Amino acid sequence: MNHTDGQTFPHGPGAYATPGTPQVPEPPKQKSWFARHKILTAILVLVVLAVAGTALGGGEEAPSSGTASEAPAEEAAEPTADNAAPAEDAAGVGDAVRDGKFEFTVTEVETGVSEVGDEFLSEQAQGQFVLVHMTVSNIGDEAQMLDGSNQTLVDDQGREHSANGSAAIYLDGSQTFLNDINPGNSVEGIVVFDIPADAQPAAIELHDSMFSGGVTVRLTD
Repeated sequence: MNHTDGQTFPHGPGAYATPGTPQVPEPPKQKSWFARHKILTAILVLVVLAVAGTALGGGEEAPSSGTASEAPAEEAAEPTADNAAPAEDAAGVGDAVRDGKFEFTVTEVETGVSEVGDEFLSEQAQGQFVLVHMTVSNIGDEAQMLDGSNQTLVDDQGREHSANGSAAIYLDGSQTFLNDINPGNSVEGIVVFDIPADAQPAAIELHDSMFSGGVTVRLTD
C-alpha cells in the first residue's frame, strides 16, 4: 500500500474494486501453434529439409556410359556354309576325341532317313533323320551317364540342331538315352537328329555332360 501524508491507499489489481464485486482473473497467455503441435512441427521440418536436399542434388546429371559419337556395334553376320564349316584339322569320322570322362569315336553317319522304328512303333521325320553312330568309352574313374540330348549337330548352313531323344527310343541298340557307363566300359550308340530335308550335316559337338566344354567332329570330308 502507498503512504501519502499519513494516508494509506490501496494498490494492485482490484485495489479500487467495489466491495463485494467478484474479481475477473486475467486470461492465460496463449501458446503459439508450433509450441502446441511439436510433433507436426518436427515432421514439417523434416519434409522441408528433404525437399531442399532433393532440389540441390537434382541438378547433377548421371554420368553417361558412352558418348554419342560411338558407333553402334556391328550386327553379327548370318551363318554361312563358309564360316560354319569346322576347321580342316578338326577330328573327323573314325577319330577318337575326348570330353570329360568320355572318349567318343564317330563311326558312321546316315542321312535322308524318313522314319525310324518298326511297323508297330515308329516316328516320322519332320525333314530328314540323321543317324550318327558312335562308340563311347568311359575313361574316368567313376560311372558317367551318356545322354544323347547333350549332343548338337551343325548343318552346312551353320544352324544348330538338338538331338531327337524320342526318335532314338525307337531304334534298336540306340544306347544313348540316359545310359550309365561304368569306368573302362564302352557302348555302341546312335544319336538321332531331325534336320531340314535339303540340309547336310557338317559337324557334331559332343559332350560328356550338359556342363562340359564339348569337342567338335567333322562329319564331311
